[in-house]
Amino acid sequence: MASSKHEDYGVPYTPLPSSQPSQTVILLTPYRRNRYPSIFRNLRCSLLFTAAILLLSAAVYLLYPSDPDITVSRINLNHISVVDSHKIALDLSFSLTIKVRNRDFFSLDYDSLVVSIGYRGRELGLVKSKGGHLKARDSSYINATLELDGLEVVHDVIYLIGDLAKGVIPFDTIAQVKGDLGVLLFQIPIQGKVSCEVYVNVNNQKISHQDCHRKVNLVSFVPH
Repeated sequence: MASSKHEDYGVPYTPLPSSQPSQTVILLTPYRRNRYPSIFRNLRCSLLFTAAILLLSAAVYLLYPSDPDITVSRINLNHISVVDSHKIALDLSFSLTIKVRNRDFFSLDYDSLVVSIGYRGRELGLVKSKGGHLKARDSSYINATLELDGLEVVHDVIYLIGDLAKGVIPFDTIAQVKGDLGVLLFQIPIQGKVSCEVYVNVNNQKISHQDCHRKVNLVSFVPH
């Protein structure tokens, strides 16, 4: 019986180990951050901030107290006459209808309506009516009659003689309202004013021309 021999082919033989630890390889791909959600987030914040600013501006515009709107709806000349005895004197009567409009969203309590008349920057006389109450965004009409009986014109008498020769006398009228605006628990003082230039025809006893300006101090009356 021939004995078996291990043939050596020149390659060393190494027996495999009975157990070998397993190795796990994990491949991680590079993470790319998504920039679009950040852009959308910033855009949304900008839009919300802009909307808040617009709403705040609108609220301030609507709720901020403003002076009442004063307009002359009607002005009539009742009569005018010039008395020339020792000194030139005027008999004059005007009837006016003043519209007072509350532009605010709060009620308005006005103390009185004062209507004055002047000649060439000097006050001749005035009339004062009672006050009243105006609701928010409401209007009211006030009638006033201004009369001057035998008022002696000491100043500017030379100008008055010249206007009488022309047949037209220019007068200045100012209507002014003062009051308080009730904003929540506060009372805010406000005022409204309208100034008119009225040209009176002495011959036909009518107003030939009038020009009114709201809230403009065109005339500064000088005290006697």
